Amino acid sequence: MLPMMQQFTNDTAATEITIDVRQIERPARHPLIFDKFDRIGPDESFCIVSDHDPRPLRYMFDVKFPGGFYWEYVEEGPDVWRVRIGRAAEAPTQSSSRLRAASR
Repeated sequence: MLPMMQQFTNDTAATEITIDVRQIERPARHPLIFDKFDRIGPDESFCIVSDHDPRPLRYMFDVKFPGGFYWEYVEEGPDVWRVRIGRAAEAPTQSSSRLRAASR
């Protein structure tokens, strides 16, 4: 297992992978996160830890996987952001896409 990926046991998942991107060179961060996302199944998730709001990454997910993921802020700054990213269980319907867009 890569040193920047850790497994934690918590109440929301039996074992959840956490990627601390603060320890990863900037050019490698997004490719690593997208690679991890490509490897998870429906209803699975992982967390990322960052020293800034990963909003640009969220926009990239919106473009690459519209309606196919969920994004949950677990901690929101000012020094640390934790975000749980997961694959949606099913393809979104038009109404669920509108709900997701309205919640932003």
